[in-house]
Amino acid sequence: MIDLRSDTVTQPTPAMWDAMRAASLGDDTLEGDATVQALEALGASRAGKDAALFVVSGTMGNLLASLCYATRGGEAVLDAHAHMAKSEAGGVARIAHLYPVSVPSRYGEMDLNVLADVLRPGFSRYGQPTAMVCVETTHNHSGGYVPSLGYMEQVRGLASHAGIAVHADGARAFNAAVSLGVELAQLAAHCDSITLCLSKGLSAPMGSILAGSHEFIAQARTFRRMVGGGLRQAGIMAAAGVVALESMVERLADDHRRAQRLWQGLADLDATLVDPAPSRSNIVRLRVDKQRTADARAWEHALEQHGVLARASGAGALRLVTHRHIEDADIEHAIDAIARIRAE
Repeated sequence: MIDLRSDTVTQPTPAMWDAMRAASLGDDTLEGDATVQALEALGASRAGKDAALFVVSGTMGNLLASLCYATRGGEAVLDAHAHMAKSEAGGVARIAHLYPVSVPSRYGEMDLNVLADVLRPGFSRYGQPTAMVCVETTHNHSGGYVPSLGYMEQVRGLASHAGIAVHADGARAFNAAVSLGVELAQLAAHCDSITLCLSKGLSAPMGSILAGSHEFIAQARTFRRMVGGGLRQAGIMAAAGVVALESMVERLADDHRRAQRLWQGLADLDATLVDPAPSRSNIVRLRVDKQRTADARAWEHALEQHGVLARASGAGALRLVTHRHIEDADIEHAIDAIARIRAE
């Protein structure tokens, strides 16, 4: 089967297995684990931040950031289509006790005029102070769109002027950096903290990095234990993360190239099958709402019969994600499968 459901299906590389077997281990919640510490130092360096923390998932990293910024209470400003708004708002609201305020966006970029209006540096008759502003790159629900550095800089400027921190959900931030042709630190410079996923395109079996200032990470480490994320001999997994950061970033460009070919092949079949703009990272949205069969779940089943796994994303679209287990021939097979389904 050609699995385009997500880049989370990636398996560890042989080098990762070797590193995991040879990892130097300790107790991460006691004296520390040397391999975890090496991963955290590398993650902080790549992000251009003072410190970093190894966490089990990007969702946990985003939650810890919310808890750190929630010490003053108030509101979390979120892009209305962000993963933190659509899939993680329960943690923001129920655990961090921040009130989510959504801002309309287009292709992952919030309306800056609305953003400026909702930011509050202090209490007012209209609501509580803004505790944090959240951005996402790449932007999952817009089909892997990569917000520009100019946009990120403008968000940071508006927030900083009001004394508000910016947190980036960077589940695929390395994809964003590769797409923009910059080092990750140049992107992360426009936020106070950032999560970086190791288990998607970078192929580690689990884990994310949360990076920020020394003070921020010290708080996050305490909150990590509070929410059940205290790790023991975590060097086994951290070793794979080190390999991911050292050797798996540049190859993301191959995933992007294949996603662009997939977008072009589908656009050649029928322009309504895809977004108007080509993919800039590794996600392509297959839009079926204009097809004779407009049910995304029915397309899921039909694609599986043709040897392709995909995931419905709403009633009329599916998400197709390239990763290191997808080859050029797989992309051509997927395009051909979609053409056959349309003709059936």
